[in-house]
Amino acid sequence: MKAKLQLHHLPTPEEVAKAAATKLVGLLKRRSDLRHPFSIALSGGRIAQPFYECTVKLVKDSPTSFDDVHFFWADERCVPGNSPESNYFTAHKFLFEPLRIPQTNIHRILADRDIAYAVQEAEAELCRVMPLNPAAQPILDVVILGMGEDGHVASLFPEEGDSFVNDDRVYRHVTATKPPPERITLGYQPILAARDVWVLASGIGKISAFRGLLANDERLPITRVVAGRQQTVIFQDIEKTEQ
Repeated sequence: MKAKLQLHHLPTPEEVAKAAATKLVGLLKRRSDLRHPFSIALSGGRIAQPFYECTVKLVKDSPTSFDDVHFFWADERCVPGNSPESNYFTAHKFLFEPLRIPQTNIHRILADRDIAYAVQEAEAELCRVMPLNPAAQPILDVVILGMGEDGHVASLFPEEGDSFVNDDRVYRHVTATKPPPERITLGYQPILAARDVWVLASGIGKISAFRGLLANDERLPITRVVAGRQQTVIFQDIEKTEQ
């Protein structure tokens, strides 16, 4: 399993956020393929705000173009877009507004509307903007995930059976085991199809899940993601390990 991981251990949550933000801004500056928009799928969690704030600071210190950078979501809670529990709300307040990201580049999941409609629209929008692989999965450039104490990523939870790994739906409605329960999430297949997947894992409460990942515990969604990819980057302050 470690062969599939690029592990970065940082001493604090702030350093985790800064390291990921530095990698993202560097990637945007270095990219040379301008044939397609550059796409980033965002997540929520406690680490999201400091990650956004670090990104904004780096961009203001060293201007970076976001003209053709498009933002999607790895998952969203079914709450109003102005709710503090909304992943969109956090990104809008701490990333999009400070960087003046054009509204046309922000593809919010309409999770405060009819759920079936929101799922359909989210999938159609992502597949419209981004190229598709031979399996008709959209190819995101970077998917940025958190990791829960139970090893969940996006809104993919351990209670789901193995069949969901092969489910080819791009987005789907799930009922989570933690509040708010109603959510819309990327499936495993679009996460596995992404060019890069980064996990920002912060907090000692996640040590069991992190060790489970290193031990290849196949019950954990984080393990299922890593196992299905050639490489996954993990920024974490949980435990120092030998690469």
